Amino acid sequence: MSSMTIAALAKAGGVGVETVRYYQRRGLIPEPPRPEGPGLGGRVRRYGDDEVRRLRFIRSAQTAGFTLEEIGELLALDATDERARARELANARMAALDAKIAELTAARAALGRLAHDCASGTAGPCPIIKAFEP
Repeated sequence: MSSMTIAALAKAGGVGVETVRYYQRRGLIPEPPRPEGPGLGGRVRRYGDDEVRRLRFIRSAQTAGFTLEEIGELLALDATDERARARELANARMAALDAKIAELTAARAALGRLAHDCASGTAGPCPIIKAFEP
């Protein structure tokens, strides 16, 4: 059922209207035609549940770290039986997340060491401040 305005679609998807328009320009969300003829809702485009699901998918995929190009590819793959490519994209994203987790874990450990050194020292500059000087 196509009954939502773009503002209602944006609200349902947790984004702004301009974000919906941006996704439309990128080809991620279809832009429905304006109704023709007098008395047809002021010729306002209407959106339905499919567009809400698509918008929510885009937002979730972005949260997982997929680029808009990858999201577009995933959406296109959804219309086919090409699951191998979708798995490939998901595995690549997981590998990137694993690398980022390792990087953040190392940074956390380094900060822990610096905080310990800062607490144990009594004289001289703070090792935390010194570590971040250029």
